[in-house]
Amino acid sequence: MNFISMLSCLSLVLAAVAAQAPKPCVSPPLMSGGFTLMDPSGVYTAVGTISYDAFGKRMRVRTYPLVANQTSSMDQLMLFNQKVYYEIDWSRFSCKKKALDTTFVPMQVPSNAQNMGQVFMGSSSSWGMGVLVNNWNGELPQNGTYSFVFTETGCIPLTMSVHTPASGWSMISTYNWVLGNTDPMDYTPPFFCAKSKLEEEETPDTFFTAIQSLARKTKREQ
Repeated sequence: MNFISMLSCLSLVLAAVAAQAPKPCVSPPLMSGGFTLMDPSGVYTAVGTISYDAFGKRMRVRTYPLVANQTSSMDQLMLFNQKVYYEIDWSRFSCKKKALDTTFVPMQVPSNAQNMGQVFMGSSSSWGMGVLVNNWNGELPQNGTYSFVFTETGCIPLTMSVHTPASGWSMISTYNWVLGNTDPMDYTPPFFCAKSKLEEEETPDTFFTAIQSLARKTKREQ
């Protein structure tokens, strides 16, 4: 084999490897699932459900206490396209309107994310014994960092971790995702939110800090 042929073969191999490298992905546009939140102290503080609509850039988050026979009457409606979210207290029929930092939408891998590796969760020895996932890392504004794990097939989020100097680490583990939304009205603010005025905050909440806040309030009600 001459030198030119070797270069041609090497080019083909490199092209094949580059084509197989994981690329940032976007989750299915309509999804519903469950989650568990771990706060910076390392204590599991809340479980809940998430409904997501990529078409309208909207999300509904409900958290529940970790105590049997108790339910929470609070949830959040996040409107990423309007950069606001509503914190809804059904027990009091009250509503707070707050600013939302839309630096990133949690149901997609940022375009500038770095792939840190691809592994099987479970086993690759036989079909159905594991799932192939990608680990993505990157930086956020104000010296923040993130680490996301998404499935290779379907781009389904499994874990989302964020660290900021102000709040430390937070991690959300998700599960039981299904495609679609069961109730389109989930993304409409309740009637008693109509008169809510935007609260002035020095730093808008992110998806993570908003859920942390809701989890803390849910825990106080236990």
